[in-house]
Amino acid sequence: MKYKALTSEQLNEMHQEFATFLATQKIDAKMWQEIKDTKPEMVAEEINLFSDLVWEKVLSKINYLDFVAPTQLDLFRCNSETISRVVIKCNKKDFSFIKKEDYQWFINNSTNKIFTYFKGEKPYTKERNLENFELLEKGCAISQGKLFESVSKIING
Repeated sequence: MKYKALTSEQLNEMHQEFATFLATQKIDAKMWQEIKDTKPEMVAEEINLFSDLVWEKVLSKINYLDFVAPTQLDLFRCNSETISRVVIKCNKKDFSFIKKEDYQWFINNSTNKIFTYFKGEKPYTKERNLENFELLEKGCAISQGKLFESVSKIING
């Protein structure tokens, strides 16, 4: 398995897609029930295969990832060969990017001296989708990239 198995809840939400996946392998509902009753290792194998396919599809569409911590934002642009990163740190003790009012204050006052910006770009050290999956596992969220692009403009002047 390349990524991780989908949860039962995720599989339930994708039951139609999973049924289609099984059908491509010539497994109908009756046969699937029989497999579930008699071959648990094959059930796990099919779920793992399906999970990897789903993750590949999701990960290949990712363009931006955001990680929000109380005093830091980590923003990523996931290019095909490289990953760009912008880090925003806040040097004010009672500030938190997690609090809605503080986050909004940052949006309106992003050039304030309490914020420090860093940026960089590097080639992927692993396969693109695998590296982005690891970022998701560490708490990043898929985003549309509005904040990354806005902050990039601030940094670049």
